[in-house]
Amino acid sequence: MSDDHTPLIRTDIPHSARIWNYWMGGKDYYEIDRIAGDAGVEVDPDITTMAVQSRQFLIRAVRYLAGEEGIRQFLDIGTGLPTMQNTHEVAQSVAPESKVVYVDNDPLVLTMARALLTSTTSEGVTTYVDCDYHDPEQIIADARNVLNFNEPTGVMFMGVLGHAKSYDELQRIVRTVVAAVPSGSFLVMWDGTDDSKEYVTLCENYTGTGGAPYVPRPQAEIRAVFDGLELVEPGFVSITQWRADAAEVGRIRPISAYGAVARKP
Repeated sequence: MSDDHTPLIRTDIPHSARIWNYWMGGKDYYEIDRIAGDAGVEVDPDITTMAVQSRQFLIRAVRYLAGEEGIRQFLDIGTGLPTMQNTHEVAQSVAPESKVVYVDNDPLVLTMARALLTSTTSEGVTTYVDCDYHDPEQIIADARNVLNFNEPTGVMFMGVLGHAKSYDELQRIVRTVVAAVPSGSFLVMWDGTDDSKEYVTLCENYTGTGGAPYVPRPQAEIRAVFDGLELVEPGFVSITQWRADAAEVGRIRPISAYGAVARKP
């Protein structure tokens, strides 16, 4: 039973955000998520690498935007469960005045957000919006309460758009949000791709558990999300290769998770 202040959290159906937290080495998951996570690793051993490396990509991208591009506003859509080195922690460590708005609509994510997503500096602002990313117009309206959409903003979709209802809907979501921010803003986005049959099978198996379907897409479709934007070097690559140091590039091979950082002209 739940009321307006205590949302229903299903513990009998695995949830992608909680499984992801498990794969990353976190502790915010239930037994059903651990079971699903272990089953996923048996099918695709690379999935734990994808989970860990996705956070490294986020860290490098946010540091780049805050440190080299002077971005002071971030809109992180589909943030998932708070874990180590979240967007606001990385941004505010570089620029204490950074403002970060997280967006999610999962009850457990929002419960954790209330407890953990607080500014690390007195100058910064960190908050969250309860909204489904299939409603980008509402996201923009709510984010305007905190962010100045006349100033460059970093828009982030980090491994979440596989949940979009269709590829056309995926494109609509991203384009609607990017259209709302000014020239000099950036899109940071990655997603799993279908060039690994193990990963595709993992996603199909997850759908079979009753979880929200996640659809891996061809690299070309993910790359097309950046059309009309100016890709930052090294361009559209596996997330393990995006501005990683030389030792890391040599140690960690490319995986079926591709993305980029791109500037709105």
